[in-house]
Formats: sequence, C-alpha cells, structure tokens
Amino acid sequence: MIISYRQDDGSVERVSTEDLSAIEAAAIEEAMGDVPWRAVEDRLRGQDPTAMRAVLWAHRRRTEPGLAFSAFDVPGWRRRLTARIERAEIEDVLDNLMADALANSEDSAIDAMLPHLRKLAHDQADVDAALDALGKGHLVAARAG
Repeated sequence: MIISYRQDDGSVERVSTEDLSAIEAAAIEEAMGDVPWRAVEDRLRGQDPTAMRAVLWAHRRRTEPGLAFSAFDVPGWRRRLTARIERAEIEDVLDNLMADALANSEDSAIDAMLPHLRKLAHDQADVDAALDALGKGHLVAARAG
C-alpha cells in the first residue's frame, strides 16, 4: 500500500508499506492496540485514518526516533491522507481471480473486480499491465470499448 500525505505547501509525501521493516510493522501493530498486520492492511484498504497515520508515523520515526504515536496527528486527514494499492497487490488479487475464472471458464469475476481495483490503485495503469501479464488484456479492450 502507498500512503500519500498532502502537506500544507501542496507537496505530497508518499510512503509504502513494502518499505517497512518487520520491527516497524510490529510497532504499527502495537500502536494500533495489537492489531494483526492482516487487519492493518484491511483497514488501510478501507481508508482507516488510524492505520494510515500509523504507517506515516512509522516512516517518520526513521528521522524522529522519539516521536510517540499518541502525539503524532494529521490535521485535516480526510483531505490529506489516502491509501492506494500497488502493482504487486493488484497482481495478487488478479491471480486469485484468475484461478477462480479458470475453474469456471469465465472472466466475469475479473471483470467485476476491475472498477474496484482501479479505484484502489495508486497507478491505474498498473491494473491494465497486470491484466496484460495474466493474458487477460482483452478485458482492458472490453472496458475501453
């Protein structure tokens, strides 16, 4: 997941959960009340402000080691924070859908998931690229057509 934070000057700070160390991920789990990482990821997909703040906090602690989670706030979080999925996560979803589609000889499950993936994607072109990599590029053309 990529967490984006729009600062007062309009610049955007982007941090990725892929860059977290195991210790940082554990610190996030603990800061959120011993929430398992899987639940943290689910909450990020749901745009949960505490989860997004926790990831941003973990990255900030790299340069501000004494920064306490309880003191780290993001004013105006609704307009400043977003969480979006990355290419690897898109590919994971499509791989799972592909296995199901092959079992049923249909593309409808993949096609139904595309609007959701496009909304969550940090870069929407990653969705098309992942479809092409799966050999399902015809679904991109069907969408555009």
